[in-house]
Amino acid sequence: MISITHGLCVINFSTVSACASSANAVSDAFNHIRFGKANFIITGGAEAVITESAIGGFNAMKALSERNDHPQGASRPYDIARDGFVMGEGAGAIVLEELEHAVRRGARIYAEVLGVGFGSDAHHMSATHPEGRGAFLSMRDALQDAGIDASKVDYINAHATSTPLGDLSEITAFAKLFGERLDTLSISTTKSMTGHLLGASGAIEAIICIKSIADNIVPPTINTEVLDTSIPEGMDMTLSSTRNKKISIAMNNAFGFGGHCSTNIFSNYDEEDGM
Repeated sequence: MISITHGLCVINFSTVSACASSANAVSDAFNHIRFGKANFIITGGAEAVITESAIGGFNAMKALSERNDHPQGASRPYDIARDGFVMGEGAGAIVLEELEHAVRRGARIYAEVLGVGFGSDAHHMSATHPEGRGAFLSMRDALQDAGIDASKVDYINAHATSTPLGDLSEITAFAKLFGERLDTLSISTTKSMTGHLLGASGAIEAIICIKSIADNIVPPTINTEVLDTSIPEGMDMTLSSTRNKKISIAMNNAFGFGGHCSTNIFSNYDEEDGM
């Protein structure tokens, strides 16, 4: 519909990789632009899955929270009593544009895409690798693509969906990749507020990362009352409230059933040095 409405005749396709879909759509758009296939691309994702069949399927997999007596507090990533994710619905769209093209037309530039990365758990159709293999590979690949060291990352919008296994496998990948840097790195998962928007989550959380850079804030992880004891001491999960912090580089993770892992890295735009 976007192509038809606006007469965009070049690149027009959908990316399907479970809950990594719209994160992959962002990285696909980035790659098409840097390879010279387009000057700009409208990318993103949408999801409307609160239906009987979708809820029934995820419920049968024991993936959903059963905290029905307190639904507003059911999505509680990293909490020792978390018991599954809460489904959400929504959409997010981003205009990605080649830098010189954007500058030439006087566009407002909120941030830049520094690099994108991919990985696969190669483990199970619905369970993450317990050591976060795909997550680690995806984040490492994105850092290499961006040409930066892990120490340069200021904020991570984690995939963490409030499942017992998934949250900890990503934490394990963080510890392996960032090491001693973890105690100065800000991490949060906005799924605690939005729920898990499945295929749309990557695009929406990319927008959150971009706004974090633009506004120099770290959005919180809410509902986490007692932190899981398996989480390394000193790891900053930005619990309960928004924090003011200079964010120059933000990382967004999106992982999907089947082992799909996608990581996108964004940076602030400095008009003087083009970054």
